Amino acid sequence: MTMPTQTDLNLRAMQLLKEDAEKIAQLIAVQLDNLTLPKCPLYEEVLDTQMFGLSREIDFAVRARLVNRDEGQQIIHDLERKLADLYSKILP
Repeated sequence: MTMPTQTDLNLRAMQLLKEDAEKIAQLIAVQLDNLTLPKCPLYEEVLDTQMFGLSREIDFAVRARLVNRDEGQQIIHDLERKLADLYSKILP
């Protein structure tokens, strides 16, 4: 069995972060598809918790030098933009 190279580790870390970000994006998409539902505090709590967890994953990956800070911040920024879109449609 061969040891993965640093590039392999970096690519795998980014792939895992993007997969986790996609799960959050799917939660956002579900809520956007169901805008007729009232604003749900439990749903907001789940999204906030997921976003916090992802930010901690990204922080770890950056500190471990598996991804660079700009790439990690871009993942969070993209999700925050989707959340802003969701909240602009839900809030009066």
